Amino acid sequence: MGMNVILSLSTFSIPVPGGHLYFCDAVIDTAAILLDPFAAFVVGGIGSFLGDFFFYPAPMFVSLVTHGLQAVIVSVISHKLLTKKPVVSSSIAVIVGAVIMVVGYTLGRAYVYSTPEYAILKLPFEILQAGFGAVVSIILLYPMRIGALFQRILHD
Repeated sequence: MGMNVILSLSTFSIPVPGGHLYFCDAVIDTAAILLDPFAAFVVGGIGSFLGDFFFYPAPMFVSLVTHGLQAVIVSVISHKLLTKKPVVSSSIAVIVGAVIMVVGYTLGRAYVYSTPEYAILKLPFEILQAGFGAVVSIILLYPMRIGALFQRILHD
């Protein structure tokens, strides 16, 4: 959750038209694949809420709901679907999570800022952020074997 809060800082983002591109989705997806749905919600939803609360409070409830739902769904899919094929299961999970994030933030921005045009302006960057987070989490967990390391630490 701490990494999620820290990555909410604009210091760790890329400036884009209308705001910043954040890297917190990689943390949310990685944590959601490793953890149970409740712990994933804490990291994704509450971590994002706190990051916004401390640094940019306008969308904090959008972050709570969107990233919280994203984390729970990624966790459930990665633990329940195709359990014998974790890479495939996790890949499907982060794709579904990316769709949830993009739709949630697009609708949330249109509501919070009362302008659908602003939400549409940010849409390509939301897609990029969600896609980047999905790819990075799969790379961290499987080719870089962070998932195996986590399991070994958990069971030792």
